[in-house]
Amino acid sequence: MHLTRRITIQLVIFTVVSLTAATIMMFAFIGVPNLLFGIGHYRITIELPEAGGLYKTGNVTYRGTEVGRVESVQLTDSGVDAVLSLQSGIDIPSNVQAQVHSVSAVGEQYVALLPIGEAAPPMKEGDVIPRSRTSVPPDINSLLDATNRGLNAIPRDNLKTVIDESYTAFAGLGPEIARFVKGSTTLAIDAKTNLGALTNVVDNVGPILDTQTDTSASVQAWAAHLADITRQFQRNDGAVQGVLRSGPGAASEVRQLLERWKPTLPVLLANLASINPVLVTYRDNLEQLLVLLPQGTAMEQAIGVANRNSKQDYKGAYLSFNLNLNLPPPCTTGFLPAQQWRAPAAVDYPDRPDGDLYCRVPQDAMFNVRGARNLPCETRPGKRAPTVKMCESDENYVPLNDGYNWKGDPNATLSGQAIPQLPPGAAPPQSAAALPPIAAAEYDPATGTYVGPDGQIYTQGNLAHRGTEEHTWQDMLLPPHSN
Repeated sequence: MHLTRRITIQLVIFTVVSLTAATIMMFAFIGVPNLLFGIGHYRITIELPEAGGLYKTGNVTYRGTEVGRVESVQLTDSGVDAVLSLQSGIDIPSNVQAQVHSVSAVGEQYVALLPIGEAAPPMKEGDVIPRSRTSVPPDINSLLDATNRGLNAIPRDNLKTVIDESYTAFAGLGPEIARFVKGSTTLAIDAKTNLGALTNVVDNVGPILDTQTDTSASVQAWAAHLADITRQFQRNDGAVQGVLRSGPGAASEVRQLLERWKPTLPVLLANLASINPVLVTYRDNLEQLLVLLPQGTAMEQAIGVANRNSKQDYKGAYLSFNLNLNLPPPCTTGFLPAQQWRAPAAVDYPDRPDGDLYCRVPQDAMFNVRGARNLPCETRPGKRAPTVKMCESDENYVPLNDGYNWKGDPNATLSGQAIPQLPPGAAPPQSAAALPPIAAAEYDPATGTYVGPDGQIYTQGNLAHRGTEEHTWQDMLLPPHSN
């Protein structure tokens, strides 16, 4: 038979692949070196009270990971000895507990090695796990016998009733129960994934629960208040329904109103934002005003209806029209002297002088009692000052004099204060040019003639002794009249 070169190459490749697969099968899966020579494994023995369904070649696990196989199961005088072949590369502590478990209800037993206690030296060839640290699953026959005895202890009619009622309760709920089981499984898996966080919550939930216990009175009060609110909602059910029915329409109207206000509302809010600091500063004054306003209104009403339903000829408030002259007299202390007054006929608008002009007499004087000197300081309760800067500073108000200056300089003072008053720390004003003297002229009492500042001669008849008109003190209070 003649083989071509191609067929020869194919046979060689097939032979190499077959030998490689056989080698992998023998060494990786079958474990021929371990079976024939025990290479890479060591053997230990576990003492069992009974086999418990354990069989040769069964799996051996440590912490859920496969680490070997059951090499043999032998009957002894006191029980059963199972020889385990364990991998040499995995260190298993010598104080482990060996438990025989079943993978499923039909069998497939395996040996689970579980560590107990503190760390111990690893096991080695020939070690024995005593019966005190081994366990086997209960016999299925014993379990069935116990279940059968339990069912026989229940009356048949009652058991039938339970089964029938269970069928009625859960009939057709298979998908829902499946979803419940699936959700519970997912929840358990998520709980296992987040076991550290759950453990942390359990460990630290104590202080939170203690807080709830300490605030139990507050919680009870909150629950009572909530109950009161609920009862009020119940009693006013019609009104609540009305609000719910009318609420959308009202909200729409408010939205339309805001749309119409859109051009002006931002400006209004900006202005309110500017006014807000002032309102906050004068909050106490506003509160006092709101307190006194009703009382003042009541007093005005009482004055206005004082003569109502009376026999007097006039109706209205009790008013006195007595003429009081200079009582109290005007305050001229703290203002510019008469030489610097502007003529009423002047129409220009020069810059105001630096500083403040106000009545600068003692704060308890009878003159101008509502003047600037008695303004209360908002940020300094109990202090009164004419300016905000004086209120905020440690400077106190100092009057020029006592104000009783019926003649002479009303600003006469020995304290050296400037007129107008400069703010604290301000530099004194530069000396101004000398003011022109007041124009004055002597007149002839016999004729009432005098020479004015412009050099012209003027005559005023009421200055002459022989004046034809009679003058009384009342004429001094009335403007001159023309003939």
